[in-house]
Amino acid sequence: MPSPVRTLFVTTALPYANAPFHIGHIMEYVQADIWVRFQRMRGNAVHFVCADDTHGAPIMLQAEKEGISPEELIARVGASHRDDWKRYLISFDTVHSTHSPENTELAQSIYRALAARGLVTTRSIEQFYDPVKGMFLPDRYIKGTCPKCGAKDQYGDACEVCGSTYAPTDLVEPYSTITGARPELRASEHLFFRLSAPEVVSFLKTWTAAPAPGETLQPEVYNKVQEWLGDDGRKLADWDISRDAPYFGIEIPDQPPGSARKYFYVWLDAPIGYLAALKKHFDSGAARAQGEPRSFDEFVADPKVEQFHFIGKDIVYFHTLFWPAMLHFAGRKTPTNVFVHGFITASGEKMSKSRGTGVSPQRYLDLGLDPEWLRYYIAAKLNSHVEDIDFGPDDFVARVNSDLIGKYVNIASRAAPFITRHFGGALATPAESENDRANRLTTAQMDAEAARAHYEARDYGKVLRDAMRIADRINEAFDAAQPWLLAKDPAARDRLQTVCSQALQGFQSLSVMLAPVLPQVASRVARQLFGLGRDFTWKDAWAEPAKIAGFKHLMARVDPKQVEALLGIEADPGNGGRSSAARAAAGATAGASASAGAGAGAAKAAPPIAIDDFAKVELRIARIVAAEAVDGSDKLVKLTLDIGEANPRTVFAGIKGAYAPDALVGRLTPMVANLAPRKMRFGVSEGMVLAASGDGPGVYLLAPDSGAIPGMRVK
Repeated sequence: MPSPVRTLFVTTALPYANAPFHIGHIMEYVQADIWVRFQRMRGNAVHFVCADDTHGAPIMLQAEKEGISPEELIARVGASHRDDWKRYLISFDTVHSTHSPENTELAQSIYRALAARGLVTTRSIEQFYDPVKGMFLPDRYIKGTCPKCGAKDQYGDACEVCGSTYAPTDLVEPYSTITGARPELRASEHLFFRLSAPEVVSFLKTWTAAPAPGETLQPEVYNKVQEWLGDDGRKLADWDISRDAPYFGIEIPDQPPGSARKYFYVWLDAPIGYLAALKKHFDSGAARAQGEPRSFDEFVADPKVEQFHFIGKDIVYFHTLFWPAMLHFAGRKTPTNVFVHGFITASGEKMSKSRGTGVSPQRYLDLGLDPEWLRYYIAAKLNSHVEDIDFGPDDFVARVNSDLIGKYVNIASRAAPFITRHFGGALATPAESENDRANRLTTAQMDAEAARAHYEARDYGKVLRDAMRIADRINEAFDAAQPWLLAKDPAARDRLQTVCSQALQGFQSLSVMLAPVLPQVASRVARQLFGLGRDFTWKDAWAEPAKIAGFKHLMARVDPKQVEALLGIEADPGNGGRSSAARAAAGATAGASASAGAGAGAAKAAPPIAIDDFAKVELRIARIVAAEAVDGSDKLVKLTLDIGEANPRTVFAGIKGAYAPDALVGRLTPMVANLAPRKMRFGVSEGMVLAASGDGPGVYLLAPDSGAIPGMRVK
């Protein structure tokens, strides 16, 4: 019996609308898109939506820094998101924004329902306030000395040195990263969702154990959630859902007359953006065009509609505690399940866009690399567990060229020409017995069933490993039959047609199984090679094609030079053929050295420059928060520098002979902050510290006067 048609509502986490995508975003979209495409091929009704997450202090401050409105910022970034979704073949039915009438209406409606249940309470809290900026400071905009280990320049919520967590008010000598001012403690009335209420805790214990009939959270996720819940729920703290003006977000309704304006904390309205995007999908007519006759309200109330969210492991707390509790106590249906994935690393190291490490998805495409290569490579490493996956450049080239070209495409490129040349494109197996034919099609159906189970469980790596074993089996049978010899023997005509038709039927089966991962290639195979006039459905995996057209190019090999360019591994002819990494190692400090004076041998004067030339160099004050000698180098010291950004910078400086690393920690020094990152064999250098040197021995780090703080511009 065929499986009953399912109706699915599927989302990914909403990308924050302050920057283009990084590779971690693409991994998540690819994971969800593969699952959605598979469900559609099975005949299930899928409504796949997403939206930009557009609210919060970071967007407000970023827009202010650029001299534009928040609306202009999110429109610009949103356009780049939509372009990248399209370029990576992500098949969202509707994309929207949390800065929308739909999200405002839904967020205020859910809030009012929670308040009516007595689950919203008001209490006065003390927060740090920047008197210069005139705003309360989010935790990540406050720095100071860690109260546990004494490390300087740590964030307001956690220490990156000792790993301790604390309240911002616990910091020693705190300062605002926005203005450098010492923040003041000020009281403010805030609204809290009572996550610790007994009825909420009871519901969460039930929901996390069984989100829906037949569904369970991943074991790693369930175990982590139980740690947060504790035995009696006492570990749960009530959730602050309000923010004070100025704030870019949705205003909280029903505030007392004359009270200060309050806004929803971004994490309250962001997941509601899932519903807002779905509402837009229905209100725009897109859902009806897909054959869905119901209204949005009817659809989301139907208990048979399945709701799935694909997210990263860093936002599990919000999606397995706050989100289902909000929905349930607002009288709405809760998620069927939340699928969690790990992070993506590059050659074993965490990717960082700000540090210039890893793989830029925009540069990847701009260099002409095929998006389906990356889709395949990511899918080959994904499974149903919360595991990090790694992008290895050599592995990427080898896997794509070996699997996709050497095994998969190889089948059609060799078998199809025999069929078109000798049989006018007609496929048949006259030399095959009926029993052998039945066994072959049964095997194809069994292979497709195994792939179906793995896709359903999101074990994509297993699907692709099995697919490549099938490709090996087809290629080995083809080689053993030696069709190039059969083509020379008129008496072997039936055998030649049978061998090549069997290979091409196997190729069609493989194309069906790979279609969720390689949608463009599979579509060309279905429409151009086999002439179906449509894309594949899952049943085509064990169907026998009757005819083919001439074989056309499907996919090229990866050129390793493209991957080297992607990762910035390139020679620098201007430096004796040395790579840019080698040049960075040699000139991490000396390139910015100033003369130490005539006594040390004054440097030859450089030609004059205009003030505009100097303005191109962004000099900032940096605090050295860590320093260590670089193993394998006689000159380099690895410096970790705080320049007032969200993440510290790494710089390799050639000062090993002049300074003991321990003596550098805590010092302030100027650095070039807008120097392009340089890849070195020891890591990536993200700037250049300034030092003085002359013809004689000695290198001397420059230092600012007292009162300077990390992030200040040097002008």
